[in-house]
Amino acid sequence: MRPYTLRQLDSFLAVAEEMSVSRAARRLHVTQPAISMQLRQLEEALGSPLVQPAGRGIILTDAGVELHEYARRVTFELTELDNAMAERRGAYRGRIELAIITTAKYFMPMLLMRFRKKYPALEIGLRVHNREAILELLSRNEVDLIVMGRVPDELECIAAPFATNPLGIVSTPDHPLSRRRRLDLRALKGENFVARELGSGTRLSMERLFARHRIKPRIVMEMPSNETIKQAVMAGMGLALLSLRTTRQEIAHGHLALLDVDGLPLVRHWYVTRLKAKRPSPAALEFERFLLEEGAPLIDAWS
Repeated sequence: MRPYTLRQLDSFLAVAEEMSVSRAARRLHVTQPAISMQLRQLEEALGSPLVQPAGRGIILTDAGVELHEYARRVTFELTELDNAMAERRGAYRGRIELAIITTAKYFMPMLLMRFRKKYPALEIGLRVHNREAILELLSRNEVDLIVMGRVPDELECIAAPFATNPLGIVSTPDHPLSRRRRLDLRALKGENFVARELGSGTRLSMERLFARHRIKPRIVMEMPSNETIKQAVMAGMGLALLSLRTTRQEIAHGHLALLDVDGLPLVRHWYVTRLKAKRPSPAALEFERFLLEEGAPLIDAWS
């Protein structure tokens, strides 16, 4: 009999990937002492320390690095086993692990509510991060599906568009450019911009848009939150390229203005994406089908 348990391996994986006992505890919805105990018992069972202090944080020992690779493979195979057994039960029970980029949080709760009305017995775990973070979650097999604005080139994935994601440039309602029509993008040269952080899908779209016109935007501040960016624009800090799914209310109530720029809005798409090598559960496939068949009209009516 092996001297360690799956719970201990799960706890170790969370610590190894979060590089923090406290964050691992929040991720697994348990207490810090519970994680510390599982980690200590695993180290005793294996006869080797797996983590060590490093400044204010922790790092993996050589044994921890090796165990991490094995534990990831074990977890992947066990997930495949769970999905194979779930196929026998159908899509009415089980759990879906879903990760979305931050911009999708404006409509995803509504979609999840509609979906759970059909499948009330299903459990859904939702994580909200920027593009780089959710791709990392997918690569580590921690989530079943991700929702993002661009098909990833970094991983072997199956991705399908299910709704549009228009991007436009917004300003304060009294900005001089808000009164002009058919603006050339070059008219924005020299304007201050508030932008999403590096690694976000919106930031990448902004960089590509301006690069096509050989313009280098003057970015005066980077922020990881659409809400904070909207507040910054309303305060007069600068312009911003944002998903219009996130700005409908502010534009409708006159707090923001959508600039009339030739070639905008950029019409991008939302994609539901999963690993090609991973066997999807019936529940995950049903949610994917729901997004592809019903997502677009629901989102259009909502935002």
